Amino acid sequence: MLSEKYNEFTKWVIYQIYPRSFMDSNGDGIGDLQGVISKLDYIKELGANAVWLCPCFKSPNEDNGYDVADYCDIMDEFGTMEDMDQLIDELHKRGMKLILDLVPNHTSTDHAWFRESRKGKDNPYSDFYYWFDVPPNDWESSFGGSAWQYDEMRGQYYLHTFAVVQADLNWENPAVVKAMQDVVDFWVNKGCDGFRIDVIDCIAKDLPNGKDRLGPRLHEYIRALFGREKTAHLFTVGEGNTNDIEDIVLHCAPDRNELSTLFIFEHMECGRSDKFTPKEEGLKSLRDYLVYWQNETGKRDLLYSLFIENHDQPQMISRIGNDRELRYESATDIAAMVYLLKGVPFIYQGQEIGMPAAHYDSIDDFDDVESLGAYRKYRQTLSEEETIEKINFGSRDNPRHPMAWDDSKNNGFTEEGCEPWLITHSRAEEVNVKKDLVSEKSVYRFYQELLKLREENSAFHDGNVEVISSPEDGCFIYTRSAGDEKWVVICNFEKDQDIELPFECELPLLSNLGRSTSTGRYSPYECAVSKVKCAAGMRKK
Repeated sequence: MLSEKYNEFTKWVIYQIYPRSFMDSNGDGIGDLQGVISKLDYIKELGANAVWLCPCFKSPNEDNGYDVADYCDIMDEFGTMEDMDQLIDELHKRGMKLILDLVPNHTSTDHAWFRESRKGKDNPYSDFYYWFDVPPNDWESSFGGSAWQYDEMRGQYYLHTFAVVQADLNWENPAVVKAMQDVVDFWVNKGCDGFRIDVIDCIAKDLPNGKDRLGPRLHEYIRALFGREKTAHLFTVGEGNTNDIEDIVLHCAPDRNELSTLFIFEHMECGRSDKFTPKEEGLKSLRDYLVYWQNETGKRDLLYSLFIENHDQPQMISRIGNDRELRYESATDIAAMVYLLKGVPFIYQGQEIGMPAAHYDSIDDFDDVESLGAYRKYRQTLSEEETIEKINFGSRDNPRHPMAWDDSKNNGFTEEGCEPWLITHSRAEEVNVKKDLVSEKSVYRFYQELLKLREENSAFHDGNVEVISSPEDGCFIYTRSAGDEKWVVICNFEKDQDIELPFECELPLLSNLGRSTSTGRYSPYECAVSKVKCAAGMRKK
């Protein structure tokens, strides 16, 4: 059983928005906060009751808002603080929560703290960043090259774990800790209900020896932000770089007073050998990761984050499903596999209509800095055609294309005479909200039914999970139970097969292909959810 502290969060359904690409309200080709406000009813009708906004703080946008120039102001392209106040108010009117993206490891070099810090050693912000006369180690930036940059004005080197324009904050300075507490409190006072924390495990450094980037005071710093009485009620999800269960316990156990949960990214490797190279895998690969992490987090009273896509990850159905002839079946089957498990669901914009990965023939159609760097690297040894295929597969532009609301010229994202900040999705005429909502096979309507089922039945909140299929079965079958209530979720994989259950079920309450019985012949990517009348083991023909 999850602790009372976490059990409430299993009732949340979080819809992730990439504001730049969601909805443009003023015809400048860039999504904004008023655009988000205009679509809140769409999100609520889906069944989500919380919104996670990717970075919207003031920024020069060298790294799409993850280079913050002012934590307490709004990015010019997105609107004003009055727009944010209105968004918070409109969310709360609808009984919905707001989760903001917090970037505590680094700031933009345009931030006032850095501009003051680089002036010299005798000012209040001198030690807000890591400065050395000579680089104390050979660390490399995650974006390539040295992590140390010489600054002419200060006459010293500063640390940047990521881009040169993203200077790492020195959390060993108590003034930095206090400044970040003030940032969190500013937004809590405005009504923010939680935070997604970017690269949380990077904030503590092991300097100057440089043997281990993860410093020993990490958990102390996290508690300084979220272990206080003012912040203990918040929902917090960290982006880290660990798949070690004992490390996850240190971050997320209820008595630690740190984070509510961490994103565990291991299953995001499904269907690929590396970021830009596909791997022949099907739904079983996802099933195996899900089973492992349900077991590991369940044994330790941890809240698990249920997600399959985000702003950095190309669409899952294009990697391990059939995103053409069986796009609807793949999208809905994967949804049932994931979102009826124990944990807190995260749904990324476009996922609810089964948006697949895009495809373009020219590198000129790509914007993502990581993809452009990969293109230059692969082009040294591969043909243009081979290189473009890799970029199409792995580009972070895939989830960042403007949301496809309809089949008009700019797909309803912005005015038709305007140029969107990023090229519209190559399959937007085929897959868009307007078309999906009137389709006989609507991914959106399936998500609605699934999330309603989850909301109305307590077994899907904190109920037990029991996997009753075997890894080799070619399907994923599990039950959710709480008290006298028990449900069975059946998700077939790529091949049709006969499935029988050892217990009697009521008629399926949820089915992507309109099944009238829980047993019998299942088509590829077919799923069904039924209430169990009685229980005992399971057999499959």
